[in-house]
Amino acid sequence: MFSSIIHVFHKLWHPSIILFSAMLTFLFCGVLEPSTVTANTLEPLTIAEKLQKTYEEARTLSADFRQTTALQLSSRIKQGAGSMVFLKPGHVRWDYVEPDQQVLISDGETVSMYFEKSKQMIITAAKEFLQSDVTYSFFAGKGDIIKDFEILEPDLPNSNTDDSHLIKLVPRKAHPQVAYMHAWITKQSLLINRLQIVDHFDTITDLYFSNIQVNGDLYNNRKIDDDLFFFTPPADTEIIEQ
Repeated sequence: MFSSIIHVFHKLWHPSIILFSAMLTFLFCGVLEPSTVTANTLEPLTIAEKLQKTYEEARTLSADFRQTTALQLSSRIKQGAGSMVFLKPGHVRWDYVEPDQQVLISDGETVSMYFEKSKQMIITAAKEFLQSDVTYSFFAGKGDIIKDFEILEPDLPNSNTDDSHLIKLVPRKAHPQVAYMHAWITKQSLLINRLQIVDHFDTITDLYFSNIQVNGDLYNNRKIDDDLFFFTPPADTEIIEQ
């Protein structure tokens, strides 16, 4: 069900939104409270274990993001930017401000996606997806990065080995939107500052994160609570429930 909704989102603007569930996983899994790392080189599995440990201790996370998506057989690169916030368990909000307003929200029971450009909001139940999707289940506080992903050496060169680790993560069970991911993780704080997601059509989405706040109380000057994960669209918005 969720995959079909995301396909609609894909048609409307950002092809990278098809990878929404993957973003949820690693932003809440990896961009977490600082944890001092003294070794210059760590094995990928060791890095993943540290991410898992810090993830389990996190309650909220917010950050600004910049996104680029490159489609196979196309020279065009789509770009977006905005901010996002998580509240465990199961709450997520992404606010795109570029190239136009888009709001993605889940309260753990319902997924809502608003598109300013098309004046539409799509609403669907999240229960089926929460139960069946490995990445979303991890975000919701039920997953385990070691159990759910193969932790591998990267396929890409790391141009910043002094400051970051680079690991590759492959879903152990076939994922409809994700073939594999690469994560750049700062050595001193173990924060993910870049995540690259590759789908089964070789579409590559890069996410760059800044202004990361963990266990904070505010998001865009609003209190991080249940009310934040409810969006009322403008009166002329077409509501599509599935």
